[in-house]
Amino acid sequence: SVSPSPPAIRVRPLTCTETRRGDRQVVHSLGDGTVHVSAARHDATFGFSAVFDAGASQEAVFEGSGMRQLVELAIDGFSCTVFAFGQTGSGKTYTLMGPLAQSETRPAAPGLLGLMQRSFACLLEQSRSRSSDLALSASYLEIYNEQVRDLLSPGPPCALPLRWSKTRGFYVENQLSVDFESLEAIADLLLQALNPAPPPAGSQRRRTSAHALNRHSSRSHALLTIHVRSRAVSVHPALGTACPSKQGTLCFVDLAGSERVKETGSSGELSVEANNINRSLLALGHCISLLAKPRGKRTHIPYRDSKLTRLLARSLGGSGITLMVACISPSSHCLSETLSTLHYASRARRVTTRP
Repeated sequence: SVSPSPPAIRVRPLTCTETRRGDRQVVHSLGDGTVHVSAARHDATFGFSAVFDAGASQEAVFEGSGMRQLVELAIDGFSCTVFAFGQTGSGKTYTLMGPLAQSETRPAAPGLLGLMQRSFACLLEQSRSRSSDLALSASYLEIYNEQVRDLLSPGPPCALPLRWSKTRGFYVENQLSVDFESLEAIADLLLQALNPAPPPAGSQRRRTSAHALNRHSSRSHALLTIHVRSRAVSVHPALGTACPSKQGTLCFVDLAGSERVKETGSSGELSVEANNINRSLLALGHCISLLAKPRGKRTHIPYRDSKLTRLLARSLGGSGITLMVACISPSSHCLSETLSTLHYASRARRVTTRP
């Protein structure tokens, strides 16, 4: 078996609200892949392969987390997944996509671009250096209140059925896949996703709301999948040598953040959304706990407990290669959720797959 990329930890800075409130910084990176949590009744140390403190750049996260290697594996025909998880407001969407305030007319500064945009640039770079043709297509889904919805299809989002077959595993029926002739076109999709102006496309249609901990809280899990088909270009085409093609995928999963309703002040529809988010994250955590056990001691893995775990089944325990980025807050106010995320990431370190 082959271990997936070990989880990477990213500690965001204290926010202005946390600083004004007088929150203490209880999370410290010791510089050797170690995270130290120090509070009144908690003193714990966690070890990981990569830890990025509040001063780490987006480029440092891309290069140091193993994301570049994941892109190369996707070109080589592997099924690759990166997902960010952690408490609401911990920096997951920023890590994957960069600042929310960007559009085609007001692009983000190059240094602030997230893992997605940097991966697209890496795809183009690798295509040129390997002298290979890349055929690219994309699909974009969200899981909202346990309904799978297509974010690329025109018209109001509607629920799509989630099926299973022996050959494909779990898959979404009638999912729209859009072909792209350039990596710039995929980047434009992300810009549309971040821009709330019409026409609706991408995650501008994704459900977000404001609550006490996050003004732009994602109310759904989002999965952007880039399908990569690569074909080597023959140096001597006159020889008529057939070049085998490779088909891989690169899936970016932006998980909605775990929430404590008491802390967020959610009620009504927000409370229902929070309960569904937490339930699916609990199912994901349960699957990871079971997968972390030695293969001979594993019991049945309950992927069917949620739509999220069904769609991530291949990434977690099948033939995929997965990179997990755990995003945490250093604030004393978020101590409980931070410890939960760190324990979660520690269990994920022991999961192995068979690419």
